[in-house]
Amino acid sequence: MVREDSRVDDDVACWFALLRAPACNSTLLVQLLEVFRRPTAIFEADEQSLRGAGLAGPALEYFLSPDWAGVERDLRWLGQPGTHLITISDPGYPLVLRQIADPPPALLVRGHPSALNNVQLAIVGSRNPSPAGRRIAYQFAFDLSTIGLTITSGLAVGIDSHAHHGAVDAKGPTVAVLGNGIDSVYPKQNQRLADAVVESGALVSEFPTGYPALAANFPRRNRIISGLSVGTLVVEAARRSGSLITARHALEQGREVFAVPGSIRNPTAQGCHELLRQGAKLAECNEDILEEIGPLAAVAAGVPGSSGAGIDLSEGLDGTSKVLLDNIGYEPVHIDSLIEITDLPAGIAASALSSLEIAGLIESLPGGNFIRR
Repeated sequence: MVREDSRVDDDVACWFALLRAPACNSTLLVQLLEVFRRPTAIFEADEQSLRGAGLAGPALEYFLSPDWAGVERDLRWLGQPGTHLITISDPGYPLVLRQIADPPPALLVRGHPSALNNVQLAIVGSRNPSPAGRRIAYQFAFDLSTIGLTITSGLAVGIDSHAHHGAVDAKGPTVAVLGNGIDSVYPKQNQRLADAVVESGALVSEFPTGYPALAANFPRRNRIISGLSVGTLVVEAARRSGSLITARHALEQGREVFAVPGSIRNPTAQGCHELLRQGAKLAECNEDILEEIGPLAAVAAGVPGSSGAGIDLSEGLDGTSKVLLDNIGYEPVHIDSLIEITDLPAGIAASALSSLEIAGLIESLPGGNFIRR
């Protein structure tokens, strides 16, 4: 029997009702969409049709009597400025995430949904990192954000937070994927950081409003972190940690995995060493990452005719660095010539050249010469 409820005519309300279905993983929800084509049709279907689509038990009971009160809360959230619902049928749904085995049927976003289609690198790690680990995560995020990559993580304390801070301080977009409802921040101490993320990037969740931060949510969250990214960098992780789950998801999704080595006496380095033994790429500097994900970034960004030639990662550079890079080709050029051509003060030029070299965009040669990489 078709249920008599005017709300089933509202596609947006039905998308939220779909996300609230208990005992339904993302794969089952996507299968339901393939059968019924639209979420509205699912909630208009009779019991026999729902059973025929594979629903039983609590899942079937839910679709016969959805949580419309919860949906009303979701709709009120969506009515606030800067909030978005991006469904898997939306052309703005991230292409790289659509390609994983179990993509979320919809994403709830606070901030700039366009950031989800940027070329992203995930940086994850321990919630209790060493001081060195915190600095490494921050510096990788800062430097890679400066040259155009979007840094993605999980807003947890520790490595995640320092990665987000590095991107924010570099004035680049960063994406934080939540393991709880989109209307709250977990942990609460990261509320200010979350607000900073929203300014230029996005908070993302597949969980609607009011969902608590349950332990079972975080492996699901981790597959989105890796699924949005062309590669995952692990900075300090114990042998059993959520970061290794993220790395495993990345491998299953065909993405690159990088690990930062540490002291053999540091328990939070053991997970990274395990990844390295399993074939992860050792990451000591930006170049270790860029030489692997350049071709992947080009493919992810949809560069026409790309066959691994790499993407132009110079878009995030400041004006001084861009001017210098534009005047450095594949033949050596002396720093004095660059200063003369660009009319830049020597100190500023030298500093910018150093940053370009750290970013892996140029290489210094003996005698004060530089060449594009």
